[in-house]
Formats: sequence, structure tokens, C-alpha cells
Amino acid sequence: MVVETVDYHTAGEPFRIVPAGLPPIAGDTVAERRAIAIGAGGRPTEPRPSALDTVRRLLTREPRGHAGMYGGFLVPPDDDEAHLGVLFFHKDGYSTACGHGTIALGAWAVDSGLVAAPEDGRALVRIDVPSGRVAAVVHRTGGRTTAVTFRNVPTRVLERGVRLNGPRAGAPGAGGVGDGPVTVDLADAGAVYASMRVPEVSLRTLPELTALGRELRRELLDRYELYGVIFHQELDDGPAGPVQRNVTVFADGQIDRSPCGSGTSARLALLADEGALRTGQELRHESVIGSVFTGRVIGERDGAYLTEVTGLAHRTGEHRFVLHEQDELGTGFLL
Repeated sequence: MVVETVDYHTAGEPFRIVPAGLPPIAGDTVAERRAIAIGAGGRPTEPRPSALDTVRRLLTREPRGHAGMYGGFLVPPDDDEAHLGVLFFHKDGYSTACGHGTIALGAWAVDSGLVAAPEDGRALVRIDVPSGRVAAVVHRTGGRTTAVTFRNVPTRVLERGVRLNGPRAGAPGAGGVGDGPVTVDLADAGAVYASMRVPEVSLRTLPELTALGRELRRELLDRYELYGVIFHQELDDGPAGPVQRNVTVFADGQIDRSPCGSGTSARLALLADEGALRTGQELRHESVIGSVFTGRVIGERDGAYLTEVTGLAHRTGEHRFVLHEQDELGTGFLL
């Protein structure tokens, strides 16, 4: 097996693009292809075995990947109005939305020549993802991409003040943030996120937050197909608006190195809903590694918020991965 990829990072979070060489992926739409990729009886974080899932495991497991790897299989769009379609994948399976991946795909579409872009100005890249049609506005100066703005599907506030049990006494994470009952707010930004505010003194180790994120996700899965938990801190407002820092735990315990693109959309909707983000203001959203996205609410539609998130992606390499039949480790392993 030989698989070729083009790799980017968006604010530190990897995105591995697979433009060709994939096994056939059945389905008439991107959402249908995702469902087929997961397979009958499978779950988004536990897909059924298939030729496509063999490629996913090959690219997200050591020694060719790692537990924090993320990527996208390029597929045909739903119709001729979009430039491309994508199935988002990670170490556990297939997601419905990915803002940092959309930013990377916008940069790749221009870098590869798929979408023509001016030396100075903007190019619009329309992308079909499992949650709907999104767009990446690629900003250019002097022939260089200087930023990419991700325009998400409409984001809805689902519930506020949802009380959960939190970690059990003696469980991983006990003795730290979130001991006992906790309260979260829920928003659907193409993927469903639970947001939990934590004071700075309670942000301890990533293993503790990962354990708590897994616990909260398990509690909510019977009500929502919860994708991630956003632990956020409120910092002093900046000149353009609110400033927050977050650690996002998604899927089965992955840590987003970026501020999380679709998660930032979720935060924008919740802030606007509570009156903490006004028209014309901008959220400065910092990640666990200190990288930054900026976000805005640009309108409302049918009770949902229209959001856009700006960041930048950089190409990190092009790869040709090989799996030999004699390789006793096969598609690899996760630690």
C-alpha cells in the first residue's frame, strides 16, 4: 500500500490531506460517504473495518502518525457549486466538522492551484463537509497567503446550565478541576461541544483535563452526539473584545493544539447569546500552546448564529507512506 499526503498545521494542530489514491468511497453526498465510512453498526469514534479505515489507521497511528493526528480525505463535493468535499478523520474515527482543517484546506486549494487566487486580494474556497457547506476566504498579499477566514455552518445554542456528575471520587481528575458536579453549556457548530468555564487556578495537567473531558462526554452521549469539551478561561478584555484561553478535548481524549475552529464558533454563539459579545466585537481565542484564532458573529439566521473564524495554516511537508506486507506492526499502534 502506498498513500501520498500533503501536510499542514493550523495554529499548531496538524492536518494531513489525502488528495488521491484512496479506495472507492461510496455515497452521493459527503454526509452519506461519512456514514458509509463509519459502517453499519459502527460509531463515529469506533468505525467498522474497511479499506478506507485501513488508510485512516495507517495515517494516524505510530510510526507514521501519532495520537494527535488529524486529516481529511478529499472526495467529490455535493454539487458543482463547491470546489471540493472532505471526510475529516482522526485517530478515533470520523468527525462532522473541523474548522482548523477548513482553514488548511483553503490554503491548500490556493497553493495547489485548484482555486485561482490574486496576488493581492481574496479567494473564496467552497467546501462540502459532513455538516454542510462551509467556506474558506483566503487572504493574499504580495502573492502570499496571510490569513484564512473559516465561515461555518449556522451555530445553535442547544442548552445552558446543564448539570453533570463530573468525575467520581478517586477517578482520574479527582482532586483537580471539576471534582463532583459541574455545569456546562452546549452548542452545535456543525459538531456539538460542551463548554465549561474554569478558573485559572483549576487548570492543572492535560491528563486531568483529558480524563474529565472523557467523563463529561460519556455523560452526555445519551442525549447528544457530543464531539468535544471546551474548558475555557476568561481573560481581561482586549481593545477588540473578549479574550479567552481554552483547552479543547475532542473525540476519545484528543487535545486540540489550536484554539479549535468549530469550537471557536461554539464559543462565539454562546458569548453572543449571553450578551458578552456584541455586534462589531471580536473574540481573541487562545489555545493550549498560545496560538490564536480571532472570531466574529456576522449575523443570525432562523435562531442560529453565523460565525467566522480567522487563522493561518502552513504547509509542513509532502509524504509518501508505504505499508509493506511483511511489516509485523501493520497499520501501526497507539500509546
